[in-house]
Amino acid sequence: MDFEPQTTTRTASPKVEFAPEPLPRKPLELLRDTEALLRRPTVGAIVPILSPKVARRLQAASSVAEDSLQDLAEIDLDKISDWELQPARIRVGLSFVGFGALMIVVLLLYLNTVHPELSTVQQIGKYWYQYVWFVCLGVAGMFVLGREAMRSAQQQQN
Repeated sequence: MDFEPQTTTRTASPKVEFAPEPLPRKPLELLRDTEALLRRPTVGAIVPILSPKVARRLQAASSVAEDSLQDLAEIDLDKISDWELQPARIRVGLSFVGFGALMIVVLLLYLNTVHPELSTVQQIGKYWYQYVWFVCLGVAGMFVLGREAMRSAQQQQN
């Protein structure tokens, strides 16, 4: 056996041209195009099956969706400032707190009407999972609101 290295000549391989990178698209344009690719064939397949009245309503709803998503796609997300999003974040936080509190009240009402024979400790023991979910939802809303309150104080100092 001969283990001496053999020299091989390498030739330069021809440079392969690849397709240029696609231009980056905005997320809202991707949403619009993806939704349209799903909605149009679905509406086209369902309309012949439906009654004429329902088919017209479905096509009208489809055109409203088309217009709404076109308007959304024209929004430039980079130009929306943090200050403009503050009311939306406050509403989300308040919604979390309110929904969590409402669902705890509904759960208590349910337990007191359907299971009045159980003590409070037994009710919590049986339905602890729901209590935890609703309390966590309220706490998450409080964190969002607290963050917004601290953000406002920081922006006023700057």
